[in-house]
Amino acid sequence: MNPHHLLASLPNLISLGRLVLVPIIVSLIIQPEWGLALILFVVAGVSDAVDGWLAKRFNLRTELGAYLDPIADKALLVSIFVSLAVVGVLPATIVILVVSRDVMIVGAVMVSWLLDKPVAIRPLLVSKLNTLAQISFASAVLAAKAFAFPLGMWFTVSLYVVAALTLASAAAYLTQWVRHMDL
Repeated sequence: MNPHHLLASLPNLISLGRLVLVPIIVSLIIQPEWGLALILFVVAGVSDAVDGWLAKRFNLRTELGAYLDPIADKALLVSIFVSLAVVGVLPATIVILVVSRDVMIVGAVMVSWLLDKPVAIRPLLVSKLNTLAQISFASAVLAAKAFAFPLGMWFTVSLYVVAALTLASAAAYLTQWVRHMDL
């Protein structure tokens, strides 16, 4: 592989690396190895920022990257939330909400394609806030477990904020999709 091709592929390779980290982090949460799970989650989060910056800064955007990056992000977040519920740290209701939102969005996109009315999905402000809240919440929960901090009032408040933003984001995307489909 020539050096230019390697540089051009770097953002995609970083996204693939993030995907590879997902089962490792899940395994660490199940064990539970909270400190290492937290470290790898932070590494995955930083890798998301790095691959995006590289793609934009050096114009290394690719069609593969346009799909791979959000898939890696969703795989990471959904897996973390599911794993934290499996070990009894998060209530199942928040996981059902987070996963259902993503399934709804993917389902809407697929229906649009099947009906030959493809919809362009662009991140909305509420969606960006939702993702930030979900990542921050997952990080805080992993940090609390790693450093044996109690899951007190901050946990409850954060849980409701994540739930509210997830619902708001789902509603915003659904509204956009309904308009696009002329329903």
